[in-house]
Amino acid sequence: MNSKNDLSPLLQETPVAAGTQQSKAVFGSDAVAEVLRAMNVPYLALNPGASFRGLHDSLVNHLGNERPQMLLCVHEESAVAIAHGFAKVSERMMGAVVHSNVGLMHASMAVFNAWCDRVPLLLLGATGPVDAARRRPWIDWIHTSRDQGGLVRDYTKWDDQPASVGAAQEALLRAAQIAQTAPRGPTYVCLDAAVQESRMDAMPPLPEVARYRAPASPAPAAELVVQAAGLLSGARAPVILMGRVSRSESGWRDRIALAEKLDAHVITDLKASAAFPTDHRLHAAPPGSIAPVPRSLELIREADVILSLDWIDLAGTLKHAYGDAPVGAKIIHVSLDQHSHRGWSMDYQGLPPSDVYCMCEPEAMVSALLPAVKARPGALPHAAPDSTARAGDVLSNETVAHTLNAVLGGTPACVLRVPLGWNGAWRHARHPLDYIGPDGGGAVGSGPGMAVGGALALRGSARLPVALLGDGDFLMGVTAIWTAVHYRIPLLVVVCNNRSFFNDELHQERVARARGRPVENRWIGQRMSNPDIDISAMARAQGAVGPDPIRDIAHLRSALEDAVQRVRAGAVCVVDVRVEPGYGADMSGTPARDR
Repeated sequence: MNSKNDLSPLLQETPVAAGTQQSKAVFGSDAVAEVLRAMNVPYLALNPGASFRGLHDSLVNHLGNERPQMLLCVHEESAVAIAHGFAKVSERMMGAVVHSNVGLMHASMAVFNAWCDRVPLLLLGATGPVDAARRRPWIDWIHTSRDQGGLVRDYTKWDDQPASVGAAQEALLRAAQIAQTAPRGPTYVCLDAAVQESRMDAMPPLPEVARYRAPASPAPAAELVVQAAGLLSGARAPVILMGRVSRSESGWRDRIALAEKLDAHVITDLKASAAFPTDHRLHAAPPGSIAPVPRSLELIREADVILSLDWIDLAGTLKHAYGDAPVGAKIIHVSLDQHSHRGWSMDYQGLPPSDVYCMCEPEAMVSALLPAVKARPGALPHAAPDSTARAGDVLSNETVAHTLNAVLGGTPACVLRVPLGWNGAWRHARHPLDYIGPDGGGAVGSGPGMAVGGALALRGSARLPVALLGDGDFLMGVTAIWTAVHYRIPLLVVVCNNRSFFNDELHQERVARARGRPVENRWIGQRMSNPDIDISAMARAQGAVGPDPIRDIAHLRSALEDAVQRVRAGAVCVVDVRVEPGYGADMSGTPARDR
């Protein structure tokens, strides 16, 4: 990450200074706000609510709406998605605040996404006074629940509802520590409205925040490094599966160095962020989505040793490759994911076999393996593949990819998201920030918010934030665009608009074929037409640049060129490209027109 991002100012909503007498009063929420500042939480994305009116006041009138700065959102799901996207790009935790149980229910899908994506996130909520005698009639009662954290407990690492100011300060420190300890994830702290609004004689002592930082990630056991290095050094056909890894450039270089020293085939995944240069000679085949592409599965079957670096769904990938046959390769499994399972969600996937199981993060294992493995002679092909995206005679996702590649050229860009049906061969990743990836939970509607959060993290850098979204994803989270415009967060959104929930059309086609029923009916209950939704008008209504929809190839390049220039100048631009359904690729990477 470019460190300038932390210093790049957003639109400042500067409050009026409080009077002398008013400023002497101290409240519980002031002490909570002070801890947030001491913890260096940069932003709090929120949708307002009376249950945290005390905290809201403290952020504005006690802290002056800076460090942290509030980011107003039109929906709680967007607030959490923005925090998710920010952390995914910057590897830095920010916060989100939601209103009592009703706001938390709105936000719950986005919390689940962050959980599945192993992303650190500090979520604050609130409840009406726990003391029933202090509740206002009606509204405080419906905004109070006996166990609010139970709404998200199955997909957060920890939650608490502190009953005093001191307990609230400690809860924030613990929540941040746990959220940022690998494997990372969201934590939730519910603040009692009465505790927030309680008047205090003096500000309590501020905890020494540095003494409560997250611990360093564990190093791999020495004996396991020796075993893994021995297997890799003696391998005939090693394969490295690169999954959830860091955005650091040093980690990127180490992964390349390890692959080159071992002369090992590398496989990456569209479900994870960029982990390895996809045009490197050792990158075996384009990254797939649901499963690796056929060439990658062939290499997995041929491998005698597989190094899995926190690969998403290792068991499923091995099943795709081997079917019901025994897994013939030796498996070196590197992941801390076993610590994240709660039992309610099956996001832990199938149980993979392993011969060496290292409970550490991939970066630690790669660093340990680099000096320990023996160099293998380079024998694999040296030809680097080109992008396969071509412009045909149909306006398709592939045409969009080809044109975007041409428009961007060598400009550093960060592709924050791609739509379903994207082929991993259409655009190369050559840097850890070239591609960020999806939300982890397989949701629809998270794209706009996560794109805004990612763009926020990129502010002040030379890297252009680009999100390629499906129309269904965009429409469910469209109001996140207002937050980007309001706070002057430059962002290019290209909506690959096929006017359908087209992935589900394909599912209906498969069911119809299996049952011998008319496949022509697959569109019913799926198509968003008659009338078409005016996505450009929705963007303009929120202050973004929204050019007229692109309906033919002839106008695509000029529209994207203009959009890129506007975003470079600081705008938020949404380009509605009316792609044809049925072109591009399905979720496995297979071209739809070739099925």
